[in-house]
Amino acid sequence: MDNIKLYEIDPSYVHYLSHYAVHLFHNKQPGQSNERKYIGVILTVNGMDYFVPLSSFKEKHYRMQESVDFIKIKRYAVININNMFPVPTGLASYVDISKERDDRYRSLLLAEYRTIKSIQDKIRKNAEIVYKHQIKNGASTSLGKRCNDFLLLEEVCRHYKP
Repeated sequence: MDNIKLYEIDPSYVHYLSHYAVHLFHNKQPGQSNERKYIGVILTVNGMDYFVPLSSFKEKHYRMQESVDFIKIKRYAVININNMFPVPTGLASYVDISKERDDRYRSLLLAEYRTIKSIQDKIRKNAEIVYKHQIKNGASTSLGKRCNDFLLLEEVCRHYKP
């Protein structure tokens, strides 16, 4: 499989999915200067490519322990694998970090990406574990309760009309 890369996902699709995934955040909040980035492709199942949102590192993350569905990208960002979701072909756009105009943001993205690439096997392995766990157990476990309903998202992904 190719190296993991950073992407932006079509905001209309993310909005559409947010009705079916309570843990899904929109690409850009009021006052936010940059659109959310996604890591992909972390998993391909049932003919669908899965992406996981990249979230800014916050104060609360210092106290949190990593787990199968939560990975820290040093002190730059975090990955909540339980929030991964399928994206139809053509709705994910590769982020060319070298074209980012803001020097500080470009440096941050480069630092994040270097770390992400160095642990991409762990990210993919954990994504597979989380996916299989949620499919098998649904919301009957604490991990399952934190996860998106992957089969539901796959179904609504198939029906998405841009």
